[in-house]
Amino acid sequence: MRESTVYLAGGCFWGTQRYFDCLPGVTATEVGYANGKTANPTYEQVKYEGAGHAETVKVTYDEDAISLAELLEQYYKVIDPVSVNRQGGDVGVQYRTGIYYTGEDQRAVAAASLAELQKRYDRPLAVELLPLEHFYTAEEYHQKYLEKNPGGYCHIPQAMFEAARKYHQ
Repeated sequence: MRESTVYLAGGCFWGTQRYFDCLPGVTATEVGYANGKTANPTYEQVKYEGAGHAETVKVTYDEDAISLAELLEQYYKVIDPVSVNRQGGDVGVQYRTGIYYTGEDQRAVAAASLAELQKRYDRPLAVELLPLEHFYTAEEYHQKYLEKNPGGYCHIPQAMFEAARKYHQ
Protein backbone atom coordinates (compact mmCIF):
# COMPACT_ATOMS: atom_id res chain seq x y z
CA MET A 1 0.00 0.00 0.00
CA ARG A 2 1.23 3.47 -0.95
CA GLU A 3 -0.53 6.01 1.26
CA SER A 4 -0.81 9.65 0.35
CA THR A 5 -2.77 12.57 1.80
CA VAL A 6 -4.50 15.51 0.15
CA TYR A 7 -6.65 18.24 1.67
CA LEU A 8 -9.95 19.01 -0.06
CA ALA A 9 -12.45 21.75 0.77
CA GLY A 10 -15.91 21.11 -0.62
CA GLY A 11 -18.40 23.13 1.37
CA CYS A 12 -19.72 21.77 4.66
CA PHE A 13 -17.21 19.19 5.77
CA TRP A 14 -19.81 16.85 7.29
CA GLY A 15 -21.05 15.59 3.94
CA THR A 16 -17.70 15.90 2.18
CA GLN A 17 -16.12 13.64 4.80
CA ARG A 18 -18.95 11.13 4.54
CA TYR A 19 -18.58 11.04 0.76
CA PHE A 20 -14.84 10.36 0.88
CA ASP A 21 -15.34 7.73 3.58
CA CYS A 22 -17.54 5.85 1.08
CA LEU A 23 -14.92 5.77 -1.67
CA PRO A 24 -12.92 2.54 -2.04
CA GLY A 25 -9.24 3.31 -1.61
CA VAL A 26 -9.75 6.06 0.95
CA THR A 27 -8.20 4.79 4.17
CA ALA A 28 -8.88 7.67 6.58
CA THR A 29 -10.49 11.10 6.77
CA GLU A 30 -10.42 13.92 9.27
CA VAL A 31 -12.27 17.23 9.18
CA GLY A 32 -10.67 20.52 10.03
CA TYR A 33 -9.88 24.07 9.08
CA ALA A 34 -7.29 24.98 6.44
CA ASN A 35 -5.45 28.03 5.18
CA GLY A 36 -6.97 30.70 7.36
CA LYS A 37 -5.61 33.53 9.48
CA THR A 38 -6.06 32.16 13.01
CA ALA A 39 -4.01 29.48 14.77
CA ASN A 40 -6.09 26.64 16.26
CA PRO A 41 -9.46 28.20 15.44
CA THR A 42 -12.73 27.08 16.92
CA TYR A 43 -15.80 26.40 14.79
CA GLU A 44 -17.32 29.65 16.10
CA GLN A 45 -14.26 31.63 14.97
CA VAL A 46 -14.39 30.05 11.52
CA LYS A 47 -18.14 30.46 11.09
CA TYR A 48 -18.80 33.79 12.80
CA GLU A 49 -15.55 35.67 13.37
CA GLY A 50 -13.88 35.77 9.96
CA ALA A 51 -10.95 33.46 10.69
CA GLY A 52 -10.65 32.88 6.94
CA HIS A 53 -10.33 29.10 7.05
CA ALA A 54 -12.00 26.67 4.65
CA GLU A 55 -13.86 23.68 6.08
CA THR A 56 -11.56 20.97 4.75
CA VAL A 57 -11.25 17.20 4.76
CA LYS A 58 -7.86 15.58 5.18
CA VAL A 59 -8.14 12.57 2.85
CA THR A 60 -5.67 9.71 3.21
CA TYR A 61 -5.83 7.21 0.39
CA ASP A 62 -4.06 4.18 -1.04
CA GLU A 63 -2.50 5.21 -4.36
CA ASP A 64 -2.56 1.55 -5.46
CA ALA A 65 -6.37 1.59 -5.15
CA ILE A 66 -7.24 5.12 -6.32
CA SER A 67 -5.01 7.74 -7.90
CA LEU A 68 -5.10 11.42 -7.03
CA ALA A 69 -6.55 12.15 -10.48
CA GLU A 70 -9.36 9.62 -9.85
CA LEU A 71 -9.96 11.00 -6.37
CA LEU A 72 -10.29 14.52 -7.77
CA GLU A 73 -12.77 13.36 -10.42
CA GLN A 74 -14.90 11.94 -7.62
CA TYR A 75 -14.53 15.19 -5.64
CA TYR A 76 -15.82 17.20 -8.61
CA LYS A 77 -19.03 15.15 -8.54
CA VAL A 78 -20.05 16.57 -5.16
CA ILE A 79 -19.09 20.23 -5.55
CA ASP A 80 -20.27 23.10 -7.70
CA PRO A 81 -16.83 24.10 -9.00
CA VAL A 82 -17.94 27.50 -10.32
CA SER A 83 -19.68 28.65 -7.14
CA VAL A 84 -17.75 31.20 -5.09
CA ASN A 85 -17.86 30.79 -1.29
CA ARG A 86 -20.97 28.64 -1.49
CA GLN A 87 -21.96 24.98 -1.71
CA GLY A 88 -25.61 24.01 -1.49
CA GLY A 89 -27.35 26.16 1.07
CA ASP A 90 -24.12 27.04 2.85
CA VAL A 91 -22.71 30.50 2.16
CA GLY A 92 -19.49 32.03 3.42
CA VAL A 93 -15.74 31.98 2.83
CA GLN A 94 -15.46 28.85 5.00
CA TYR A 95 -17.52 26.95 2.39
CA ARG A 96 -15.22 27.71 -0.54
CA THR A 97 -13.81 24.86 -2.60
CA GLY A 98 -10.13 24.11 -2.69
CA ILE A 99 -7.43 21.58 -3.35
CA TYR A 100 -4.59 22.11 -0.89
CA TYR A 101 -1.51 20.18 -1.92
CA THR A 102 1.58 19.13 0.00
CA GLY A 103 4.05 18.64 -2.85
CA GLU A 104 4.84 19.57 -6.41
CA ASP A 105 3.66 16.19 -7.68
CA GLN A 106 0.18 16.79 -6.20
CA ARG A 107 0.10 20.33 -7.55
CA ALA A 108 0.90 19.14 -11.08
CA VAL A 109 -1.79 16.42 -11.02
CA ALA A 110 -4.38 18.82 -9.58
CA ALA A 111 -3.52 21.59 -12.07
CA ALA A 112 -3.94 19.19 -15.00
CA SER A 113 -7.18 17.88 -13.53
CA LEU A 114 -8.59 21.38 -13.07
CA ALA A 115 -7.60 22.30 -16.63
CA GLU A 116 -9.64 19.33 -17.88
CA LEU A 117 -12.54 20.25 -15.60
CA GLN A 118 -12.53 23.85 -16.90
CA LYS A 119 -13.30 22.53 -20.40
CA ARG A 120 -16.73 21.43 -19.10
CA TYR A 121 -17.72 24.91 -17.93
CA ASP A 122 -18.32 28.28 -19.60
CA ARG A 123 -17.59 30.15 -16.36
CA PRO A 124 -14.24 30.22 -14.56
CA LEU A 125 -13.69 27.62 -11.87
CA ALA A 126 -13.76 28.82 -8.27
CA VAL A 127 -11.73 25.88 -6.89
CA GLU A 128 -8.59 27.14 -5.19
CA LEU A 129 -5.35 25.32 -5.95
CA LEU A 130 -2.93 26.31 -3.22
CA PRO A 131 -0.24 24.77 -1.07
CA LEU A 132 -1.46 23.65 2.33
CA GLU A 133 -0.33 26.34 4.73
CA HIS A 134 -1.83 24.72 7.81
CA PHE A 135 -4.60 22.36 8.86
CA TYR A 136 -6.20 22.38 12.28
CA THR A 137 -8.33 19.43 13.32
CA ALA A 138 -11.94 20.38 13.99
CA GLU A 139 -13.66 19.67 17.29
CA GLU A 140 -14.53 16.03 18.00
CA TYR A 141 -18.26 16.53 17.54
CA HIS A 142 -17.60 17.40 13.86
CA GLN A 143 -15.63 14.20 13.18
CA LYS A 144 -17.80 11.62 11.34
CA TYR A 145 -20.75 13.89 12.10
CA LEU A 146 -23.19 12.22 9.73
CA GLU A 147 -22.39 8.78 11.17
CA LYS A 148 -23.22 10.11 14.63
CA ASN A 149 -26.25 12.05 13.35
CA PRO A 150 -27.68 10.14 10.35
CA GLY A 151 -30.48 12.66 9.84
CA GLY A 152 -28.12 15.63 10.02
CA TYR A 153 -27.97 18.35 7.39
CA CYS A 154 -25.99 17.58 4.25
CA HIS A 155 -25.71 19.43 0.95
CA ILE A 156 -24.71 16.21 -0.86
CA PRO A 157 -27.60 13.99 -2.00
CA GLN A 158 -27.77 10.53 -0.38
CA ALA A 159 -27.51 8.90 -3.82
CA MET A 160 -23.96 10.23 -4.15
CA PHE A 161 -22.85 8.24 -1.10
CA GLU A 162 -24.24 5.08 -2.67
CA ALA A 163 -22.52 5.87 -5.97
CA ALA A 164 -19.21 6.39 -4.14
CA ARG A 165 -19.46 2.99 -2.46
CA LYS A 166 -19.81 1.38 -5.91
CA TYR A 167 -16.84 3.17 -7.44
CA HIS A 168 -14.38 0.63 -8.93
CA GLN A 169 -16.76 -2.27 -8.33
